[in-house]
Amino acid sequence: MSGSKCTRLSGALVKQLLESVDSILFDCDGVIWRGDQAIPGAPQVINLLKESGKKVFFVTNNSTKTRKMYAEKMTALGFNVTEDEVFGTAYCSAMYLKTVCKVDGKVYLIGSNAMRQELEAVGIQQTGVGPDPVTGKQADWANVPLDPEVKAVVVGFDEHFSYMKLNRALQYLIQQGCLFVGTNRDTRLPLEGGKAVPGTGCLLQCVETAAQSQAQTVGKPNHFMFDCVASQFGVERNRCLMVGDRLDTDIMLGSNCGLKTLLTLTGVNTVADAEAHQKSGCAERQGMVPDYYVESIADLLPALQG
Repeated sequence: MSGSKCTRLSGALVKQLLESVDSILFDCDGVIWRGDQAIPGAPQVINLLKESGKKVFFVTNNSTKTRKMYAEKMTALGFNVTEDEVFGTAYCSAMYLKTVCKVDGKVYLIGSNAMRQELEAVGIQQTGVGPDPVTGKQADWANVPLDPEVKAVVVGFDEHFSYMKLNRALQYLIQQGCLFVGTNRDTRLPLEGGKAVPGTGCLLQCVETAAQSQAQTVGKPNHFMFDCVASQFGVERNRCLMVGDRLDTDIMLGSNCGLKTLLTLTGVNTVADAEAHQKSGCAERQGMVPDYYVESIADLLPALQG
């Protein structure tokens, strides 16, 4: 394998890399699809990898869909996928609360119906999904009714995020022993045409600021997402490749977990971004430098078809 980082992956190097791994983790948006359209060639790449005996998994920081919803979307786009190969932050947060935190009680959830479903699937009840409009005055807000069974506050993407939800989260978190978990810290969700909308990281920072405490995050680049996959499927770090379009989440996850890393240029970051990190001299930024890059994962097709 090549000794230098940020190497363009092409020719014989593609086959060499694929032969060095047994498992491949793919981010989703910007890597295998953009919006509701598959990246050209991506379904063939995924399906051929699986046909060749590789274990393929999907790791996404998006908390608005269940594993089942993701599997259905992928199948409709032509990917050969099963539900248990999908690891989103809705599912991983539920697993984190159950297996690591061992939550004994309910959670106050700032999040989606998908998160509610994944929590309930592992036996954790929630309160909080849906709109929570402001009523009363400040004195009422500080004494808002709380569910005594709530033992944790969980923050994911919530289109109904509001002042009252922020306040309610604060009132729970100032209680002794209340756990604080966030799905991820992505501050922006990139859209087509260079547009973007605020991401979960913005909501999480609001709650952290109010609570004056920091949440434990579950999503990329936290190693828990990889641990989730590895514990269920016996994935070996030194025989695993992480493929993504974001340096601060996907590539950093790979670096944090000792995986090989591949940047695809169909999403957020560019080679120039990676080279800027490489030249920075900053140790932390080196973790955002991929081993390899491709224009698109479709660049892997010739090696898989040959």
